[in-house]
Amino acid sequence: MDKHVIPIGTTLDRFIMRKEQQFPYASGELSQLLRDIALAGKIIHREVNRAGLIDITGAYGSQNIQGEEQQKLDVVADVRFVRALKNGREVCGIISEEQEGVIDTENHDGRYIVAIDPLDGSSNIDVNVSIGTIFSIYRRISPVGSPPVMEDFLQPGHKQVAAGYVLYGSSTMLVYTTGYGVNGFTYEQTLGEFILCDVDIHTPPVGKIYSTNEGNWNSFPPQIREYIDFCKSQCYSSRYIGSLVADFHRNLFKGGIYLYPPTQKANNGKLRLMYECNALAFLVEQAGGKATDGKQRILDIQPTSLHQRCPLYIGSSQMMDKLDTFLQATQVR
Repeated sequence: MDKHVIPIGTTLDRFIMRKEQQFPYASGELSQLLRDIALAGKIIHREVNRAGLIDITGAYGSQNIQGEEQQKLDVVADVRFVRALKNGREVCGIISEEQEGVIDTENHDGRYIVAIDPLDGSSNIDVNVSIGTIFSIYRRISPVGSPPVMEDFLQPGHKQVAAGYVLYGSSTMLVYTTGYGVNGFTYEQTLGEFILCDVDIHTPPVGKIYSTNEGNWNSFPPQIREYIDFCKSQCYSSRYIGSLVADFHRNLFKGGIYLYPPTQKANNGKLRLMYECNALAFLVEQAGGKATDGKQRILDIQPTSLHQRCPLYIGSSQMMDKLDTFLQATQVR
């Protein structure tokens, strides 16, 4: 081979096709749904990269259902993903962090439900810091051909059939799992394709990074403060971006732990179970890590509302085990 002719690699479409062939009963619907999400990710990549040029940075002027000020790109991303999922016709219902209720796509023959945070970390948009999209996919429970019902949406995380995120950073990456390992794809914009770059990702069992907003230190539970003191005593590095996808992505590859405990202001934590915690918990477990709310496995939590919040501790298995010793010791006192 000519040394100047570098192989392109495996595209996302080709990878999905190969994986589908491993399952003789696969119908192709989930594969198409993943392609629809990838397409929307490409569009958001474009919007993020030209945001400053076409005046879509800054606040939109309203709040979302979470009571958080929406950024212009929050709204753009929500519209783009909902439109892509509706047009793909594989999804019968969507729940979005940006919208109060369920979205009936009117594709009642669709077999899947999607929970999505269209643009996580949007407070960092204006300063050009990495942001991301998080998604979860479930099989519907209600009969195909009928409108989706609340039971379709309020499923525990272990019922996910696929989950992942798109990271918009120095390069745009799509990382996802269908329950058979985690794989990562980098967007090659001159080709318009996501290219396989990280195969069967395994997070290191232990790392040297802890990620938390230490500005909330005085509001943290005592056992979390004790664990952070332990991290400091071990000379671990404190790394916190404030974009969940970016913090998680770094720790996934380098090894580390991310902590968002309850605080005096947010007794149930701040992160959303359905849009953020479940997807990342599924990913980290597939990569060999762990995720809990401090009391139980994230994927075992039975949701009771669409916008339910919960604490999140997620990361390398041995670091999570060490954290658990602090949590258990406090419970015994």
